[in-house]
Amino acid sequence: MRDDDILIGSLLEDSWLTLEQVAAACAVETEWLRRHIEEGLFPHAESVSGVWRFSTAGLARARRMRQLERDFDAVPELAALVADLLEEMDAMRARLGRY
Repeated sequence: MRDDDILIGSLLEDSWLTLEQVAAACAVETEWLRRHIEEGLFPHAESVSGVWRFSTAGLARARRMRQLERDFDAVPELAALVADLLEEMDAMRARLGRY
């Protein structure tokens, strides 16, 4: 799978994705996600009965972090920090749009 072939679509807000599904959607190995989870870079990922699950926000975060690491050769911690800032900006824009 090429980088340009990343699956794009819309997900229901309340749906959950497995570690394998997020890895496939981001074109990364499951080990990439596991390392990032172990380093605390996916604060909203949940382990239920030993199975990791991600919300749609977690999928968006994974895609952003992967893109930042790939495009800018960013270390995972920097990619996570930038993802945090982008998520905060998105939330602020959404609040501003409601006013």
